[in-house]
Amino acid sequence: MVNSSLPTKIRVVNLHKSFGEKEVLRGVHLEVRQGESMVVIGGSGSGKTVLIKCIIGLMRPDQGEIHVDGLEIASLTEKRMNEVRKKFGMLFQGGALFDSMRVWENVGFGLRRQTHLREEEIRKIASEKLALVGLKNVEDLMPAELSGGMRKRVSLARAIAVKPEILLYDEPTTGIDPIMADAINDLIVEMKEKLNVTSIAITHDMKSAYKIADRIAMLYQGKIIEVGTPEEIRNSSNPMVQQFIEGRSEGPIKIL
Repeated sequence: MVNSSLPTKIRVVNLHKSFGEKEVLRGVHLEVRQGESMVVIGGSGSGKTVLIKCIIGLMRPDQGEIHVDGLEIASLTEKRMNEVRKKFGMLFQGGALFDSMRVWENVGFGLRRQTHLREEEIRKIASEKLALVGLKNVEDLMPAELSGGMRKRVSLARAIAVKPEILLYDEPTTGIDPIMADAINDLIVEMKEKLNVTSIAITHDMKSAYKIADRIAMLYQGKIIEVGTPEEIRNSSNPMVQQFIEGRSEGPIKIL
């Protein structure tokens, strides 16, 4: 459990985002403490991916503020936002590996863009990060030669290669079998402990959420409706939270 006296690393205030007539985020408030593992849960289409894309600056909110280490980033120029993005590493849902690059080149992609390291130095760092996520002797393979679980691990190695302060995980266990999903969960916990990073993961997989989270926030109809420890969420009296975590397919519950 993360100490509640630790400083706030990320603060989201009244965030709104629409696509045409569709309101996806309708006033999201969320605080993530330094070193904390926050998991945002919610059904498909609830806005989880939109939220983390706003946090990393891949999307601009229509309204609201996002503070990272006290700096409001939603209104930054693209040039300044690129500097802030160096604090982040992200594991995309599908891995988002470049099919035309070898594994080590994928892992070193951010280093190539952000540093002036020589190629042999980048390859050395890539090998170290791959070993950290449990992969050895795969540097010269192509992504098409990897299993789904291995692709997730390579993507994680790429995310940590740039020594981020914040790791974002977009549905980290989607598309892989339950045994590999559990291994990825273990790896996420291990990365937090070894690298002392702040992390936000979005998922609809409650087994994963309970395992990796210090706290869990539920996003429903564009708003965070509850935040608590895994135990607090498990025992929540909120009917919308209980319906989601129990996987009951009763009709949608309306917010009064």
